[in-house]
Amino acid sequence: MTTILIFTFAGIVLIGVLGFLGRRTPAADLAEWAVGGRRFGAITMWFLQAGEVFTTFTFLGMAGLAFSGGVAAMYSLPYVPIGYMVLFFLAKRLWSLGKERGYLTQGDFLTDRFGSRTLGTLSAVLGVLFVLPYLQLQITGLGLIVKLVTGDAASSTLSMVVGCLLVVGFVLWAGLRGVAATSYFKDVIMLIVLVVLLIAVPTHFAGGISGVFHRIDQLHPQVLTVHAGANDHVWFITSMLVSAIGVGLMCLPHSWPAVMSARDPKVLRRNYTWMPLYELCLLLPMIIGFAAILVLPKGSNSNGVLLSLSKDVLPGWATGLVVVAAIATAMVPAAGILIGISSLVARNIVRVRSTRTQFWVNHGTVVVACALALLLGIFRPDLLANLLLLTYSGSVQLAPANVLGFTKRVAVGKVPVLAGLIVGELVVVWLTFVSPGLVGHVNVGLVGLAANLVVLLGAAAAERVAGRGGQPAEQAIVAPVRSTVE
Repeated sequence: MTTILIFTFAGIVLIGVLGFLGRRTPAADLAEWAVGGRRFGAITMWFLQAGEVFTTFTFLGMAGLAFSGGVAAMYSLPYVPIGYMVLFFLAKRLWSLGKERGYLTQGDFLTDRFGSRTLGTLSAVLGVLFVLPYLQLQITGLGLIVKLVTGDAASSTLSMVVGCLLVVGFVLWAGLRGVAATSYFKDVIMLIVLVVLLIAVPTHFAGGISGVFHRIDQLHPQVLTVHAGANDHVWFITSMLVSAIGVGLMCLPHSWPAVMSARDPKVLRRNYTWMPLYELCLLLPMIIGFAAILVLPKGSNSNGVLLSLSKDVLPGWATGLVVVAAIATAMVPAAGILIGISSLVARNIVRVRSTRTQFWVNHGTVVVACALALLLGIFRPDLLANLLLLTYSGSVQLAPANVLGFTKRVAVGKVPVLAGLIVGELVVVWLTFVSPGLVGHVNVGLVGLAANLVVLLGAAAAERVAGRGGQPAEQAIVAPVRSTVE
């Protein structure tokens, strides 16, 4: 256990050090800090964008989902590639607009394209609300990882505190460049660990991967089909669709800085060509989850199955490396989420005029957001759990606004878009918290999106009849700050 703890805290410190090394001098302005001066090349962009996908949920959650839900876990396999196929065609337009108009956030984009600060602010507020629970999930996951392998709650809390301090430190110093630097390490060690586990775990318990599925087919054939229940075909298809829309139409606010940081649109399109293949790596933890079905008793902690099997088949030092990889999948995405949250607050919610003051608001938000997530993770880990249900279903309500904003001439005014967005969010909240079983197993985000579109189209038609259409985007409100290093 001492060996695992040494590896754990050494890994946390190493990730923090790599983050600090991401930048040698202080950032000149918020654009340099948040999007790296829009100078990232293909390799950096590859690891930066891949880093957004492979989180604690991917590393530990995929194994747990396969353990508890069988092949229903496969819903997460196609939605990112589908989203990237959409982004392959949208990336050039999005990057060009961001470069020309100085966008750093989704709020900047919507403010400018619709000439509405109200829409930009509302989207920013929703973005913060929906991804703050996702931030807490990464921090709580870090503590859970240490607790699962050590059984020591004190070490778990200490690891969360140390991890948060280092993340805040390197994010304040290095910004997106720090996230990029740590992403190199995270993806490399994660893939090495997963490949080792993919060989060691099935071989130890079933003689190989084919042996795992042969025995499951004999002993637990029901987990190899999507069947009636909570994770049925309706849930599978609608959840995959909502997630694909969220990724493909840039509905999650922390995905914007990475896209805006590219050197040119060719870099983005090259990434979106090959990254769908990279997403096949999601299969690796799933296979380990299937192996756990043969070994662990039903009702075991699904989040801990990968680490439990690691301890059973690997020596202490190797298990320590697994823990380091798991911690990296918590700390690096947490850093990226902090950049997304703080940029939204500084650019689209507080809206101070002074560039220097905006920078301080941004950095203050990093500290406050991470501290809040840490405190909730320690004392009330369940407080934001319900809000986490809204991360995708709530964020996807921004899809119609984003799609309209991508067009050359925005043909719908801000009022219909605002009306649709508000109605869509109200429907999602109602179906999530008030009447959760009303639409069966249909993803509530899809129902909210349908209501969103109906209201938007109806209000747009009424607006057109009244003689008030959309406006040429070129006449909209330009984002308030441009990068000085472009």
